[in-house]
Amino acid sequence: MVNRVFTIFVLIGVPLSIAGSLMHWPSVLMFVVYCLTIIALAGFMGRATESLAIVAGPRIGGLLNATFGNAVELIISIFALKAGLVGVVLASLTGSVVGNLLLVAGLSFFIGGLKYKRQEFNIYDARHNSGLLIFAVIVAFVIPEVFTTEMDPAGTISLSVGISIILIILYLAALFFKLVTHRGVYQQKTDEVGGHEEPEWKKGKAIAILLLATVAVAYVSENLVHTFETVGERFGWSELFIGVIIVAIVGNAAEHASAVLMAYKNKMNIAVEIAVGSTLQVAMFVAPLLVLISLLFTENMPLVFTLPELISMATAVFLTISVTNDGDTNWFEGATLLAAYIIIGIGFYLLPG
Repeated sequence: MVNRVFTIFVLIGVPLSIAGSLMHWPSVLMFVVYCLTIIALAGFMGRATESLAIVAGPRIGGLLNATFGNAVELIISIFALKAGLVGVVLASLTGSVVGNLLLVAGLSFFIGGLKYKRQEFNIYDARHNSGLLIFAVIVAFVIPEVFTTEMDPAGTISLSVGISIILIILYLAALFFKLVTHRGVYQQKTDEVGGHEEPEWKKGKAIAILLLATVAVAYVSENLVHTFETVGERFGWSELFIGVIIVAIVGNAAEHASAVLMAYKNKMNIAVEIAVGSTLQVAMFVAPLLVLISLLFTENMPLVFTLPELISMATAVFLTISVTNDGDTNWFEGATLLAAYIIIGIGFYLLPG
């Protein structure tokens, strides 16, 4: 049923997006059309990556879901940088970190916990990810804020570029550690069920759909960015709220759906890998990559966040670590993460536009 709805939205939304952009339909109307179209396209990307994940295994599958889920946000952010909306891009990065750790993981734990009283996942991966989360968000995002207060803009950009290069190198090293040198070393038997599954689409078809959906998302995203200013003025939304809540949810729709579906099937290793792995990818690869890409545009993006953004990300990291470090979860822990996300969302909504 859900897949049929996504198909209908894609078949209707893509032509409407093209027609609306060419005929200059009202920005608020097109904002809704673009968002729904991107979410539907993200659904196709999620189904394609799930098909590939069945063949590749939980770790590779989770990485694929995180990568192609973040591809949507990366595309939106590049066009936002091109338009000079640096604040929106930084806010969307904050929204991805907070959303993945609190909303995606929270929904996964809550929905899965309603069906299963206790769900287990690899405790060694959880502890490994905890250290990386603290490094990526606290060390690489929060600590540099202390130094940038004493720097001029040129020094801030130089520091941001240096941090970005270090983050990317460490992220690649982390992948090499998990997928090559220590692949299979830290194994833990879990209660994952489901047996052998047949992928919905064959490998070739899945890859083709991923490529076509990515191209369509790129086109729709470029037009979506141009509606932000008008929509923000119309509804009184700040750049922070648009980035943290709206862009983050739309950009990560594929991950949201995939993680919750995996949790409902009691495939918690994949669900956790999508939620936490995606956060690490945003913090250690997408964010620094955007800093480097911004050097190609008129306005460069420093890796400097506002105080509400930093506190929100740090809170999400420590709360998630406290919930996941024991290697199992339940619906109440999911509800706790969701409650934290709602509180943070209300805070950003009430910030002046």
